[in-house]
Amino acid sequence: METIAFFIDNLDVVLSRTLEHISIVAVAVGLAILTGVPIGIAITLNKKAADLVLYVAAIIVTIPSIALFGLMIPVLSLIGQGVGYLPAVIAVLLYSQLPIIRNTYTAITNVDPALREAARGLGMTPLQRLRRVEIPLAMPVVMAGVRIAVVMNIGITAIAAYIGAGGLGTFISRGISQTDPRQLLTGAFMVSVLAIASDLALLWVQRRLTPASSSRGSALPATPAQS
Repeated sequence: METIAFFIDNLDVVLSRTLEHISIVAVAVGLAILTGVPIGIAITLNKKAADLVLYVAAIIVTIPSIALFGLMIPVLSLIGQGVGYLPAVIAVLLYSQLPIIRNTYTAITNVDPALREAARGLGMTPLQRLRRVEIPLAMPVVMAGVRIAVVMNIGITAIAAYIGAGGLGTFISRGISQTDPRQLLTGAFMVSVLAIASDLALLWVQRRLTPASSSRGSALPATPAQS
């Protein structure tokens, strides 16, 4: 009951911290999509490059988040951004790369070769095949990678409170330091709710994309598009 009363009394602060949390994750994952998807597509052209990129991305994920935040403090302090929003966004961006790159690479490489041959038979250029056939078919799998990145990094972003980035982790850090279970439970509850809500929302987007992507991939145009 005390936790519920604390939550209600501090609802405006909870909402403010939630928006801070969403902002960090949304910006970081958005940038990860803009960088990770092209990288995932590019490495389909070279198996050795793919193995190297995926290996490096996997190593980054194994670095504990608190250690990664700590490593960025002296580096970003050179530009006066050692703590706060920027290092949190960079860390989440780095952690988001593996699921997005891996899923993009897997989806593109697993496109049915018969569809590629059909596209070639229609006279499509490699860029047209990528844009009109491969990417639409890969989109549901790419979205699955985005879902993984978002849910995973909602939890990681909570640690960013220790470097002054704000977010829901502030309740957790203060709850621990002040031995206040009300703040600790409020922060943990809201992080869980945010992760579940984000996953369900992205699952809905993924399902909306799947039938449209499938229909575009299976029904190739009768004539090649003009580039």
